[in-house]
Amino acid sequence: MFTKPTSAYVHIPFCTQICYYCDFSKVFIKNQPVDDYLQALLEEFRFYDIKNLRTLYIGGGTPTALSASQLEVLLLGLQESLDLSALEEFTIEANPGDLTADKVEVLQKSAVNRVSLGVQTFDDKELKRIGRSHNEAQIYQSVSALKQAGFDNISIDLIYALPGQTMDQVKTNVKKALALDIPHLSLYSLILENHTVFMNKMRRGRLHLPNEDVESDMFTYIIDELEKHGFEHYEISNFTKPGYESRHNLVYWDNVEYYGLGAGASGYLDGVRYRNRGPIQHYLKAVAQAGHARLHEEKLTKSEQMEEEIFLGLRKKSGISINRFQEKFQEDFQQRYGQIVADLLADGLLQTQGDQIRMTKRGLFLGDTVAEKFFID
Repeated sequence: MFTKPTSAYVHIPFCTQICYYCDFSKVFIKNQPVDDYLQALLEEFRFYDIKNLRTLYIGGGTPTALSASQLEVLLLGLQESLDLSALEEFTIEANPGDLTADKVEVLQKSAVNRVSLGVQTFDDKELKRIGRSHNEAQIYQSVSALKQAGFDNISIDLIYALPGQTMDQVKTNVKKALALDIPHLSLYSLILENHTVFMNKMRRGRLHLPNEDVESDMFTYIIDELEKHGFEHYEISNFTKPGYESRHNLVYWDNVEYYGLGAGASGYLDGVRYRNRGPIQHYLKAVAQAGHARLHEEKLTKSEQMEEEIFLGLRKKSGISINRFQEKFQEDFQQRYGQIVADLLADGLLQTQGDQIRMTKRGLFLGDTVAEKFFID
């Protein structure tokens, strides 16, 4: 029997400016059929007959690239069929440069109760260098406006190990983030993705990044400093004050199924990972014809499901519960992975506590490399 997911991700692919590091599904908003897109999105939402959600997340792109009236159409349209009493967390991503007073008012009137701001860095020169359109002053204005509107669950994203970035700059960013007095911070190291301005610069030898040792020092500093200020490092890149974990993102890391809606969005339904059509016109046409826009569907084998469970679970500070794993997959964990775990324990990359297996600090820094050891052919 297929159990309906209680989480949904909604993708807004429009941006007012394309950042140099971003490879997400996105387009310049100018001359795009935005209103048609929002109607198609709501039609796709209705196709899945979504009534009961625990978490709803609107990401992008830049959701706040929409006008205030478009934002209202989207939020009211999504809320219309939902049982709002069951909705624990409703997050929207926002850009400091786009979050005008009328948009904050729309958010305030809606069921949104969490805002994630794409800050990336407080340094105006760095912001320009990475292709961001906002400045430091707008970060403070946005946080202040959100707090005045009654939002206390605010998160910001920061990127470290940026081109030419020094340890002092990272320290300044962390200090300024802490001074905002908000309950959740996400700090990601820069990852070079194909088809981005930064990757093209790298290939031409024109991108100078901190080396791995410096990046490791930055990572360690961030963890120590944030823990000192009462934040729990609950996932590789995420830090929370008690009770403010991103419940929606925990759905991904707990390897739970969810709806993915919108152009280029990914979802996980009934054991099938899927991706929607990316180009806007293709998405609009697919929804008009079929009600949904799923293109690439992949039914995961049991072995792939187990790999994902470990790969995602190890991202969390709490790690993987052996009992939960064995119950879910009816497999003997020790028999299958005992030697791999023993080797990683010996290398100081994993640690065990009761029935939990989790990464050490060094393991977390090496993240994916450690998780890949569990991939058995």
